Amino acid sequence: MLWPWSSPAPLIALRGPRVLLRLPQMGDYDAWYALRRSSRDFLRPFEPRWTEADLGRRVFATRVKRAREEAGEGSDYSFFIFLSAARQETLVGGITLSNIRRRAAQFVNLGYWMGQSFAGQGLMSEAVGVSLPFVFDTLDLHRIHAAFLPGNAASRRVLEKNGFAEEGFAENYLQINGRWEDHVLFGLTRERYELGRYLRRV
Repeated sequence: MLWPWSSPAPLIALRGPRVLLRLPQMGDYDAWYALRRSSRDFLRPFEPRWTEADLGRRVFATRVKRAREEAGEGSDYSFFIFLSAARQETLVGGITLSNIRRRAAQFVNLGYWMGQSFAGQGLMSEAVGVSLPFVFDTLDLHRIHAAFLPGNAASRRVLEKNGFAEEGFAENYLQINGRWEDHVLFGLTRERYELGRYLRRV
């Protein structure tokens, strides 16, 4: 079946040395289903509760449609992360820039997930780094917010490698796997991002 939003033409593509970030399309369904299903036990402690029904093709089609609409509106950007090598793209995870606020706020929330078989290879650190010029240069925002469970050392490393700093602690912040969980709050400002970019050049 051809879906009206299945054309790759309008996709935003962000590239790094190893990874490609782009909006999802219907042709990604089989890879997404396989990766999410095989990583379910790995992801369960870090995500809102989901079931096998949430992996259905129609649910995915709605996700693709919503991602296109939100990107078109400039409110949210839901990227898939691909390992790009030798003209082959392998889906490894996802990264979301959500709840963009303009006017006096000028910020976005960052979230991400990685398939179990690709974790620990530095791919998420690279993917977050690839998203930063898009946030600060293309979207012209001033701040990125991120949050993670206190015991999630991998997320802490990803954020710290990209210049984020710890800014606080939120009690019962998000519902994860059916329970309200505390989260550590991290942030990255344009000023800190620009300083880091300058220091890497000198």
